Parts: sequence; structure tokens; C-alpha cells
Amino acid sequence: MSLRRLKVAVTVGGEATDPSPNNESENKAKRQTVVLDNGSEVVFMPRFVSFDQAWTWFDYLNTHIPWTRPTIRVFGRSCLQPRDTCYVASPGLPQLVYSGYQPHAYSWDDHPPLKQILEAVHKALPGSSFNSLLLNRYKGGNDYVGWHSDDEKLYGSTPEIGSLTLGCEREFFLKKKPSKTCQESRDDQEPKSKRLKRNHADQHSFTLKHGSLLVMRGYTQRDWMHSVPKRTKVEATRINLTFRWVLEDPGAMS
Repeated sequence: MSLRRLKVAVTVGGEATDPSPNNESENKAKRQTVVLDNGSEVVFMPRFVSFDQAWTWFDYLNTHIPWTRPTIRVFGRSCLQPRDTCYVASPGLPQLVYSGYQPHAYSWDDHPPLKQILEAVHKALPGSSFNSLLLNRYKGGNDYVGWHSDDEKLYGSTPEIGSLTLGCEREFFLKKKPSKTCQESRDDQEPKSKRLKRNHADQHSFTLKHGSLLVMRGYTQRDWMHSVPKRTKVEATRINLTFRWVLEDPGAMS
């Protein structure tokens, strides 16, 4: 069954208008900021782009992007990545390698609509800049991404990552990484009520809907992990675009 629904118009002064989050005042009103501890934060825009524009982008990406489903290595074993992927980067950047896989880096000019999307993201995030894009396509509820952090050296010590969702909505989870202190010892000493409260504060969830933008900033990749888990009842396709800034010389950060 198709995910698409009839567009619901918003009535203003007796006239039906298309709700567009690209309007600056509306965009600010819809922006949510979750301040995490130790210099980490998440910015969430549930309606970053209008319903129709998001579907236009989805249709183009779903049919024109050279999707591939690579074999990767996880815990020393080879397996098929549980989602399709494609990588786009500006010229002269270091190669991306993850889980033993090195994707081909396509140019922004290979797929011009991606430049339009990048411009819209930059406009919504003044002061931010991205020069690479990892696209993922989840073709149903069995496609997922497990717990991980994007803490590779080529992104620097405080990477900013913008994540745009098109198509089927999916749940996105954040959880704090275990501290280097002995967790079991602390749990033994804390009352259960205090421990439950602390555990709740160490987890966050977001529903990533069609046209939403989620941004992770500061030390989020150092201190937190995130995932998009399996959902057996989900049948529709989600396309996710994750924008990053890649350092031209990651070795200079060491």
C-alpha cells in the first residue's frame, strides 16, 4: 500500500494554503532543541520542508540514485548491509571507509537535485557547512541501522550531522555511551528510583517523519550512540540523507 496521503491544507483567513516550513517564522516555531550534557545537543525540525517538495525529492532519489547494498564486516563477520546506500562528496576529500567497505564517491554534479537539497539545509542551519552526503534507503521494516556513533577521525572532534527523512516515518533512538567508571558499582550504590530517573535521562527518541530534519551537534558522537531499529509492521520505503563535513586533513586533528 502506498505511503502517500491526501495533502491537508491549512486554512488561514478563509483561504487554503500549503503549510511550508521554509517560511522563516514557522520554521523557528517548529524547531526543537534537546540539550544533552557535556556540550551535546540535538536540533529537530519535524516539518523542515513542505509535503509536496519532500515527495518530489523522494521520487527523484528513489529512481535516479545509483543505490547499492554492499557487503560489510561486523564483529569480524561478512554480511549484507541491511539498507541501500550511496555516497556523495566534494572533490579532494579523504575516502570514506566504514565496516571494511569503501563506497565510490559521486559528485554533487552527478545528481543536481542534491545541490538544491544541500542549499535548503544550509539555509535552515546558518553557520553550518556540509561537503559530503551519505544516502540510505530503507525498503521496509527489516532494513535498519544498529547502534553506532559517527566518530571517525575524518569528521573531527565535534562533528555536526544533519539527517533528512523522506518517505516512511521511522523511530530514531539515542542512548548515552557507558561511562568509563564502573557502572555496576554505581548501580549497586544508587536507590532504584534514582537509577531509573538517570537511565531515562540517558535515552531519547524521535519520530522521523516525511520532510523532517534532525541535527546532532557538539560532542553527541563522542558521548552518545544512535540507531534506527527494525519494525516488522513497516512496509513502505524511507530515504535518509545524512550531511557531514569531512576534514581535508584528518591527521592534523591528532
